[in-house]
Amino acid sequence: MTQHSHDYHIEIPGTTVFDGRMAMKGYALNKMCYDFNRAENREGFKADPEGWMEAYGLREEQRQAIRDNDILRMIEEGGNIYYLAKLAGIFKLSVQDVGGMQTGRTREEFQAFLASQA
Repeated sequence: MTQHSHDYHIEIPGTTVFDGRMAMKGYALNKMCYDFNRAENREGFKADPEGWMEAYGLREEQRQAIRDNDILRMIEEGGNIYYLAKLAGIFKLSVQDVGGMQTGRTREEFQAFLASQA
């Protein structure tokens, strides 16, 4: 995972900070994912993902991350996890799957970790 240098007082290993720069970088990707709140848009994307990515003006790096079903790379490309959750659902991934990816755990390991924190 690519780490970016920021002027923040704390660095969290493995974390991509979503700030103004990342919001601008991921605007088109997040806008597309927001539209997946409507079931017909999710179905339209499944039928023609390339057409949807073209229509929203996604950059090639974002498109390739989507083709690869690589949620972590989508985050690196400016994707906001709250918007990406709908796209992850299209790929049959839960938020716990993504949490596992972010922490280097399987979904089951991540679920056990969450349960241990209660």
